[in-house]
Amino acid sequence: MRSLWIRRELISALVAREMKARYKGSSLGLLWSLLTPLFMALIYAFFFRLLSGRAANTSSIIIGVFAWQFTAISVQQGLICISNNGNLVKKVFFPRVILPLATTSAAAMDYLISLIIQFLLVGFLLWKDGSMFGWPLLVLPLLVIWHFVLNMALAMFLGALNVYFRDTQHLVGVALSALFFLSPAMYDLSLVENLAAEALALDQAPWILDVYLLNPLASLFTCIRWAFLPGTVLPDSPSFWIGLALPLPLLLLATLFFKRLQRNFADFV
Repeated sequence: MRSLWIRRELISALVAREMKARYKGSSLGLLWSLLTPLFMALIYAFFFRLLSGRAANTSSIIIGVFAWQFTAISVQQGLICISNNGNLVKKVFFPRVILPLATTSAAAMDYLISLIIQFLLVGFLLWKDGSMFGWPLLVLPLLVIWHFVLNMALAMFLGALNVYFRDTQHLVGVALSALFFLSPAMYDLSLVENLAAEALALDQAPWILDVYLLNPLASLFTCIRWAFLPGTVLPDSPSFWIGLALPLPLLLLATLFFKRLQRNFADFV
C-alpha cells in the first residue's frame, strides 16, 4: 500500500489515460458509459413485460444492469491490462499491480458517475409510486467499495492469467455471458427464491438457492437494491453472508497469484 501511495500520480495518469482511450474518437464520449446500460435496462424491462405479461420492476433492472456493467468493464479491461501494456512492463519499473488497479479504478469512475443517473431515475420512479429513499442508502458507499474489491480481484487474476494463456480472452467472453444470467442483474432475487421454493415443494434440488447465493455478485446486487429500494429484504441465509464476504479472500488469493506470475510478465507480453 505504501508503494502504491508513493506512485499515486502514476495511478492517476493511467486512470485518465484509460478513460480517454475508451472513448477516443467518440462524439458522445463518457455519455456512452451511461447510455449503454440505460438502453440495456429499458430493453430488458420491455421484454420482461412482454414475456411475463406483467409490469417489470424498472428500478430494480436499472440498478442491477448498471452494477453489472461495472463488473463487466472491470473484467474486460483488466483481462488485457498487462498484455496490452507490453512497452511499460518491459521498459519501466513499477508495481505491476498498478495496471489492474488503474483499469478497475477507471471502471469505478464510470460507475460513480452512473450513480447520479440512478439516483435521478430511481428517485423519480419511487416518487411516482408514492415512496422515497430510506436510510439504507447511507450504506451504498461501503457497498461500492466492496464491489470494487471484488472487481479488482477478478481483474488481477484474469490479467495475470491472460499473459500466459491468451485463450483466456475467449473463455472469459463466454463466462461473462453465463455469469450475467446467473447473477440477479436483469431480475431480482425474488425470482430465484420462487424457483427454489417450487423445487423444494417438488423435492427437487432443494440446495439450489444456497448454491446460487454463494455467487458474490448475487449478494452484492441484492445489497445494492436493498440500499436503493425501500421494502427490499435481505435473505436470512448463511450462504448469502458467505457470498457477501468472499470479495476480500478472493482479493488476497488474487494478490498472491498475481505476485507469483508477475515475475515473468516481461518475457511473455
